[in-house]
Amino acid sequence: MNILLITDSYPPEIRTISFMMQELAEEFVSRGHKVTVVTSWPKYNLTIQAKRKTFSEFSIENNVRTIRVKTLPHHNTNFIVRGISQLIIPYLFLKEIKRFVKQRIDAVVVYSPPLPLAMLGIKLKKMHGAKYLLNIQDIFPQNAIDLGIMNSKLLIKFFEWMEKKAYEGADKITSHTKDGKKFLIEGKNIPPEKIATIHNWIDVSNFENIKATGAFREKYGLKDKFIFLFAGTMGPSQNLDFIIHVARKLTDIPDIHFLLVGDGVEKKRLQRLVEEYNLQNVEFHPFVSKEEYASLLKEVNVGLICLSSKNWAPVIPGKILGFMAASIPILAFLNENNNGHELINKVQCGYSAVSDDYEKAANLVKKIFNERDKISQYGQNGYNYAVAHFSKKVCIDRLEQLIK
Repeated sequence: MNILLITDSYPPEIRTISFMMQELAEEFVSRGHKVTVVTSWPKYNLTIQAKRKTFSEFSIENNVRTIRVKTLPHHNTNFIVRGISQLIIPYLFLKEIKRFVKQRIDAVVVYSPPLPLAMLGIKLKKMHGAKYLLNIQDIFPQNAIDLGIMNSKLLIKFFEWMEKKAYEGADKITSHTKDGKKFLIEGKNIPPEKIATIHNWIDVSNFENIKATGAFREKYGLKDKFIFLFAGTMGPSQNLDFIIHVARKLTDIPDIHFLLVGDGVEKKRLQRLVEEYNLQNVEFHPFVSKEEYASLLKEVNVGLICLSSKNWAPVIPGKILGFMAASIPILAFLNENNNGHELINKVQCGYSAVSDDYEKAANLVKKIFNERDKISQYGQNGYNYAVAHFSKKVCIDRLEQLIK
């Protein structure tokens, strides 16, 4: 099959979804398919080394045809510019697809957000008579409404119209959580037979045979600290103010340290907040590469997840799967409806709480710190579950069946 994979994020950009898209593309190729990835030009969430690299509009990477499209700013910018950029993206992508893709397309796989890319999937389906699968990671515009980012009735009505068209135009839809599927069926009237739950996956082989060397602890000056690591995008959805305020309550335990690795629109403001409070137990560092990330996880004590309590969406943050694969315990502060609570409790791989109570959160940090001599079992529980339930092969097998 000739498969077109459309995604806003792809390596070298560092995001859970970008690595998943790369693994999906390369796995499809290994199964005999011809795969073309269409993605945005690398500008965000890059390592220092990646920022120095040069890229071309078309390349072949591990037998995957890769088209990179220059777009307007659509991350780390104000929401008006971001909105305009996302509305334009489908047209820019289509122009480059027409330029570089000359063969008939048999299947189109679109990952959303951004939601407007779903409309491109519909267009390509009509042009090529292709099977079209839409994967919903975040349910937009609902997540933007919940976070207070979108409150214009006109905009909400427009994007809900687009959302309706997106769902109607797809042959199959996937959600990575059962509650996400339930919401789409009950709240968006999607026929149950049209939507499937396919978990996001994690390639545990990326974390096997990786040993802690102490290099990151040495580099960051955290040799003897008990480290809680947050790694990833620092935006409104993450609500990392919550972590800063929790850290303020724990300054009497000097061994506890919060390490925030990544970038995002909120990072500079958060850094100013840490300076204002004169916190010595919080520090920031840039993104590390995919290979370095596996090593970093082996050196920290606990993987930290944080999402705004206003973000109702029943997602399972991708970072949870990475922490499981790395065999480290998890501490997650999430919205009440998040499926991560159920997963962590079921697997017994750490602790979780709703991200609305600083005192309770600080007590959980203390609890896991006080259990430091026995928390390795939480990490092992997570690893065992990831191997059994989130394997790349099982999830991609199901995706492949949906586009045949």
